[in-house]
Formats: sequence, C-alpha cells, structure tokens
Amino acid sequence: MLKHLRELEFGVDSFMPVSNGADGLPIPGDQVIRNTIEEGVLAEQAGIDSFNIGEHFRDDSMDSANHVVLAAIAARTQKIKLGTAVTVLSTQDPVRTYQNFATLDAISNGRVQLIVGRGSAIESFPLFGYDLREYEEIFEEKLDLWVRILAAAATGEPLTWSGKYRPPLNSVTLTPPLRAGSLTTWVGSGGSPASTIRAARYGLPLVQAIIGGDPARFRPLIDLYRRALVEYSRPADLPIGLHTLGYVAPTDEEAVETQWPHWLAMHERASIERGWPPPSRAQFEHEVAHGSMFVGAPATVAARIAAAMRTLDVTSFHLHYAVGAIPFQQRRTNIEMLGREVYPRVRELLASDGDASHTAHDAPHTAQTARAAQAPPSEHPDQLHAAAAAVKSPVRTTHAPLGEA
Repeated sequence: MLKHLRELEFGVDSFMPVSNGADGLPIPGDQVIRNTIEEGVLAEQAGIDSFNIGEHFRDDSMDSANHVVLAAIAARTQKIKLGTAVTVLSTQDPVRTYQNFATLDAISNGRVQLIVGRGSAIESFPLFGYDLREYEEIFEEKLDLWVRILAAAATGEPLTWSGKYRPPLNSVTLTPPLRAGSLTTWVGSGGSPASTIRAARYGLPLVQAIIGGDPARFRPLIDLYRRALVEYSRPADLPIGLHTLGYVAPTDEEAVETQWPHWLAMHERASIERGWPPPSRAQFEHEVAHGSMFVGAPATVAARIAAAMRTLDVTSFHLHYAVGAIPFQQRRTNIEMLGREVYPRVRELLASDGDASHTAHDAPHTAQTARAAQAPPSEHPDQLHAAAAAVKSPVRTTHAPLGEA
C-alpha cells in the first residue's frame, strides 16, 4: 500500500500552450498568459494541491518566464503550491534562478517548489549559447552549484564557488534569504538511470516524467533510486513523483474525441522535429488504454491514476492536462473536474488499500529490477553504475545526445 496518505500531493502541469479560440484559430500569446493565471487561481479553488508551469522557448508555448506568471498567481492565492513542471537548469544561471524563485517564494509565503532537469526540448541551448555536446557536463555543474546555493541561502553564509560554465563566486551572499525548508527542489527525469542515481546522490526528490508507454516500465528506475538513496546515506523516504498527460470529460468517448486531434497535431510536429515515426490513431488509442495518456471520464482517469501510483509507489502525481491547443474553457473544465472529482476519488481508492497485506515496496518487480537490487546496501556507491546498466531506459523522449535520454 501507499504509506502516509496525508502526504499525497495532486497537482496539474501546464506548458502554457497557444490554445484555440472559439473560432478554432490560435489566440494571441498575451491572452494565453492571462488565461494561465486564471487557471492557476481556479486550481486552488478546485482544491488541487499544486499548479506547475513548464519552461520552453518555442512558438507554441508561452512559459519562457514561468516565475513571472507564478508570481501573478501567488498574489491571488493563499494555499496552493506553485512550482515549475521543469526548470531547464542547464541553460539557466543558477544564481539568477535562485534570485527569481526565492523572490517568488517570499511573495507566496513559502509555497514554491522546483523541478529541475536537463531539458527534453533543446531550443534553449542555442538561444543562450550552450553547446549541446556538453549536455551532461553542463547539468552536472549547474545542479552542483544549485545545491550549494540552497545550502548557503539556508544558513545565510557567503558562497565561494568556481566552475566552467559561469563566472566564479567569491564570498557572495545571495538575496533574498530563504526560510528554513523553503524552495523544495526535485530532479525531473524522462527515464534515464544516470539521472535517477544523480538525484539520489544529491539527496533530492525524484519526479519521473512518463509521456509514452506503460508507466509500469518505470518501476525498475524507482527501485534503483531507493537503493541509491541508501547507498549514498540519504534519507530513504524522500518523496517520488509521477508526471503524465491526460484529459477529463463527462464521458470516455467525449474525452477521447476532444483530445485526439490536439494530440495528433502535437505529435506530428514532434515526429518531424525528432525523427519519430508519424503518429496514428491506433497509437493514440493504445496510449489511452494502456499507456501514459490518462484520458476519459472522471472515474476512468481516477482508476488509472491510482493504479499507476500503486505500481510505481509514488506519493506525488501531476497531470499535464488538456494537452495541445485545447480551448481555454475546456482547460478550465479539466481543472474543475480534476480537483473536485478525479483527485478525491484517487485518494479514496488509495485509502482503500490500507487493509491490504502487502507494503508499498511489494509492487511487482521485473527481472531488470531484481538484477539492479541484488547487491547488498553496503556496496560502494561507485558500483551503482553497474547496477544502473542492468536497468534499461524505458523510453527515449529527448533531443539529447544518444545515451543521455
């Protein structure tokens, strides 16, 4: 079963897509920004735990300055957590990122959380002058600096640091200061064993972003993460989150038919950009029935979310809702239905597991999981790389150099 149900978090993620208006044509980008603020306010009213915005630098997403949009939402809300669905730390200056989000944390009275990652989309690399061939090295250095910044900010001590990808810091005191426990940071991963181990090495919570295929395929990575926490002497109970995609409507048929053309348009563009095979209706229907598209009526979506959370043993769930250019009013309806119908039902389903005889870590293990977990916890952390080699990445989702998905 899932332990500590009181600690479950159910959020919604937005990439601030350029959605269609009533006439079927794309609305202006400035209206998208204002609409997103309204969606964030509505999410709190609907009882959703967190509202999270991505970070892209594309013509179909208006989320390139997500901290500004989140600040506007913060000023109109009181309880909802506000975060990033991803912060592409590789192409951001961690110092400036800290200043932006520490300020937002103060505005929101401590409600900010970040998910940092290397980036699935790569538009920010040429935009900010970074070499994609250094994809791995850049993120490692930036994450190391980020963790050091948070540690220094928590104590108020000055920070001295030097690296390759930004000027050195010489006894710098960062402002504004942080309250203890503020600015929770997660590491987002699209299915890389190396990213999973990195999150554990830094002692940071993990979010698995699953945008294709059966979520159960990611269980070996969850188990690898927990093993790595132990071997790096990190807290073994750090939270683990899940990000998937979905759409809710009064009936399964309405949900499928509404989401289908927008999913198709999004994947047609991705197939050209990333060299994927052209998408098909059969592929979409398979994702809805067995994959990571949670599309349907409230009861259908709730059952699929609960099943995925049980299988992967996670306590945080974020749905990237209304994927693509779905109009604003339908996006609002999704938020309402998720907050008032879907997520309460998921909590009920998970709470009903309380009398089950198995524990959270008794979910089915694959052969890959068994091989990765067979060594004793006292094994030297360097040998985790051998264990990671036994866990194949479930899916390649990024533009990253081959082997860095």
